[in-house]
Amino acid sequence: MSDGEPSDSAPQAPTARERNRAEVMAQVMAAGRRELAEHGADGLSLRAVAREIGMVSSAVYRYVASRDELLTLLIIESYNAVGLAAERASATEGTAAERFVAIASAVRDWAREHPQEYALLHGSPVPGYRAPQVTVIPGIRVPTAMLALLIEEYAAGRVSAPPEGEDPPVSPELSRQLDVVRDHFDVDVPDDVLLRGMSAWTQVYGLISFELFGQFANTFEPADDFMGYQFSLAATRVGIA
Repeated sequence: MSDGEPSDSAPQAPTARERNRAEVMAQVMAAGRRELAEHGADGLSLRAVAREIGMVSSAVYRYVASRDELLTLLIIESYNAVGLAAERASATEGTAAERFVAIASAVRDWAREHPQEYALLHGSPVPGYRAPQVTVIPGIRVPTAMLALLIEEYAAGRVSAPPEGEDPPVSPELSRQLDVVRDHFDVDVPDDVLLRGMSAWTQVYGLISFELFGQFANTFEPADDFMGYQFSLAATRVGIA
């Protein structure tokens, strides 16, 4: 084959039809985000999305089959966005504790910039909607980033154990559940270490949810210093420094 001939393995340029479909899908997603911001997940409507992009409602169904499919696409997009923010924060320079705080702060920053998307992921369930399995992998990007940091430190012998008797005993049922978590995230750490990591993850999301949903009104406003303190405290309780 001469140098001027295209290789069979070279990527093919998208066809005009594929480019058009991608453009319409981008418009649908952008309109979906705007509808989500204005009306919330409960009020999301494909008819409204179609009107906004100047398309008859019957035509939009060629791109998105239902409101639930659009919700799923928005959920996956949001999980991937916040997951990417967490992964980038984890890759920054600093101690393990500083990197943990950076991950938590990146999630908080994303949530404050995208409150409706955060509410879609972590707010009240949308009536009649059940997230499909395809959302699971994007959905665990943030906890995976946190647990990867913990596992890295544990493997290097840098996770400090709590004082003797400080942690409550782990019941057989809880230990069984932790086995499920270990399998799910493909990690191999003791119960007490994994529990501290899971506690830190849920603490971070609890704090962010409290802030976004107005539970700190008339107390921690602005909440920057409080959140920074709590994120650092979570890292300390995990046993990383």
